Amino acid sequence: MDRFWPVPEVLTYLNGRWRAERTVRDLTGGDEGRFEGAVVFTPLECGGLLHEESGDFTWRGVTRPAERTLRFLPGPGGTADVRFADGRPFHRLDLTAGRYAADHPCAADLYRGEFTVRDADHWRTVWRVRGPAKDLELTTGYTRTT
Repeated sequence: MDRFWPVPEVLTYLNGRWRAERTVRDLTGGDEGRFEGAVVFTPLECGGLLHEESGDFTWRGVTRPAERTLRFLPGPGGTADVRFADGRPFHRLDLTAGRYAADHPCAADLYRGEFTVRDADHWRTVWRVRGPAKDLELTTGYTRTT
């Protein structure tokens, strides 16, 4: 049985630096990629957090730099409203039970994320992406570094 670590306030929990290790599996073609890098959550003036991820992504033997930016805005009851850098909505995040599932429709694709917290310094996401031309699974482990 999996045990989850409840997080009463997601923004307080995430604040700081994390190491990220992600595997990306193409479930149709069998290809597998890997991302290794850092994620830094820094406070925004609005009370939320800026999520900045950077590292190296290897796919089909080719390694390239990769980065993304998200905004985690305060939500009710210790939750967060996660948005893309340009302000478009991504998903809600509620870790009060230590586990949460979220959906994000994107054109013809559906992203389904599962978030789990193991302890004060470790959490994980698993995104399953399905659509006419996609069948992917992205699993990321996060370890606090500061």
